[in-house]
Amino acid sequence: MKLLIVDDHKVVRDGIRRLVEGTAITAIEEAETPSEALGEFRKMRPDVTILDINLKNGSGLDVLRRLRADDPKAKVVIFSMYSDVVYAVSARREGALGYVSKSAPSDELLVALERAMAGETYVDSETAALMKEHASRETGVSDLTRRELQILHMLGDGKSLSEIAEGLGVAYKTVANTSTRMKEKLGVERTSDLVRFALETKGGRMLERGERPQSGK
Repeated sequence: MKLLIVDDHKVVRDGIRRLVEGTAITAIEEAETPSEALGEFRKMRPDVTILDINLKNGSGLDVLRRLRADDPKAKVVIFSMYSDVVYAVSARREGALGYVSKSAPSDELLVALERAMAGETYVDSETAALMKEHASRETGVSDLTRRELQILHMLGDGKSLSEIAEGLGVAYKTVANTSTRMKEKLGVERTSDLVRFALETKGGRMLERGERPQSGK
């Protein structure tokens, strides 16, 4: 198996090399930047590419799109410092087979490589748990009223509860109580969690499908 490691930290690349010693990998190449990654990919045609999200001079997700555009069958495992739903969902949407946080046990990266070689998906256990929680919140969106969806969208636009109350022409307490009901429905504790949910890529698409509610009670 040929492996391409794309990460802008040599210590990470060296660590991956040591991790895969004794496996079926027969050749390893490395890259630090998006341009190097695409060049090495075209030259090597690796069986699997391990790709970081944060790179010198660019985004790993952009590199993922370019690799997949160059070869739609490219098998990519994202290896990121972020155990984050937004990044994981975005990576999967762009065609990554695996997503492993750098805080996960090292054997999870090996599992992700093995699964990718077989054309199967894998997400490390911590990130998978966060994605499951996120999915349950998405289910809760269907329980939101038209006004609640409107307030959620406004929170995503960066407006405070006071600004929302003023914009809707209602009392601050009304918006605060509505926010509390939304937290219960979505299973979150803080208003900041509502803002984060509104900003998350997939949640945002659900709001758009709900056709941004018009003003009115």
